Amino acid sequence: MSTRELKWGAYGGVAGGLIFGAMMGVMGMLPMIGSMVGQPTAAVGFVVHIVNSTIIGAGFAIVLGRFVSGTASGLGAGLAYGGVWWILGPLTLMPLFMGMGFGVNWNAAAAAAMLPSLVGHLMYGSVLGVTYTWLRQRDVGPVLATAR
Repeated sequence: MSTRELKWGAYGGVAGGLIFGAMMGVMGMLPMIGSMVGQPTAAVGFVVHIVNSTIIGAGFAIVLGRFVSGTASGLGAGLAYGGVWWILGPLTLMPLFMGMGFGVNWNAAAAAAMLPSLVGHLMYGSVLGVTYTWLRQRDVGPVLATAR
């Protein structure tokens, strides 16, 4: 794992976070994100969201970067990563940080109510994975097969 790969993941996280953050802004969800740090405003929520997106993007490089070999695998890894973060984020960690308790959203009704969030997390992951792949290929260049 190199610092370059962490940067590619962080940049991919910012790109995905901007797209997802815009969606959250339209849906009025950013103040809820801000409330996790005691400031229920859209501006604070957006900053918290972008910081989280950057860190989670770097985590993508650590966890899944080695499995990314092209655009398709970057997209697939990103979608999977976004889906996992939907479970970890709004279904698990966010209620915990908001004082609601652990596992309170682990039921079908809560998951169904959060389907728009799933779409956002999948969008985030797909943009993250494709951006990571693009930056990696741009920096390293295409990998050519050699004849033996």
